[in-house]
Amino acid sequence: MNQIIVITGTSRGIGRKLAEYYLDAGNTVIGCSRGNSKIEEPKYCHYEIDVTDENQVISMIRDVRRKHGRIDALVNNAGIASMNHVLMTPYETAKKIIATNFLGTFLFAREVSKIMMKKKYGRIVNFSTVAVPLRLEGEAIYASSKAAIVFFTEILSKEVAEFGITVNAIGPTPVATDLIKNVPESSIDNLVKRQTIQRFGKIGDIVNVVDFFINPESGFITGQVIYLGGVLD
Repeated sequence: MNQIIVITGTSRGIGRKLAEYYLDAGNTVIGCSRGNSKIEEPKYCHYEIDVTDENQVISMIRDVRRKHGRIDALVNNAGIASMNHVLMTPYETAKKIIATNFLGTFLFAREVSKIMMKKKYGRIVNFSTVAVPLRLEGEAIYASSKAAIVFFTEILSKEVAEFGITVNAIGPTPVATDLIKNVPESSIDNLVKRQTIQRFGKIGDIVNVVDFFINPESGFITGQVIYLGGVLD
């Protein structure tokens, strides 16, 4: 089945790997990021936008609808991280994290749901983090933005269920990508030690869960959050 899949934050890291995986599986992937993309596949289309800009998000999704007529799945991967004590966190940093991680997710979910509801079908996957249930020190703003994703996922799943849309979330452990390159190694090691399975996450671990959530046969699963590494909420 050729699915039309929108994935945010596809210029690098997890988003790029997800895009490449679903392209290899024969799907059509629409990606976006603030910069350009190095993915060169005939079934890939890239938009250079800011996920926190409402007008840009609306324009992108309307263009996708005109070109493809439907959107089968949305993976809200775009996000940024910053590890700071609350007393040392600049206001602008906090604002940027919350805008990107939460408001970007909200905008895409809102606009894509409008397309999905007309077809009475859709799969939405949001990205949280294990920093939420672990309540990690030094990640108050980042974890708060991702905790908002959990509640948003649970409530949105109820609001769009009548339209055949499921909404679920994944909470990854640290994965060796650009997202954590500026985080002190000692902080990452401390996080991994608090997991039941004490290792870094792999792209395959994330793909496995996302694949499960967007599978057409997963229509009876919604409002759920799966944290990786054996971390419990």
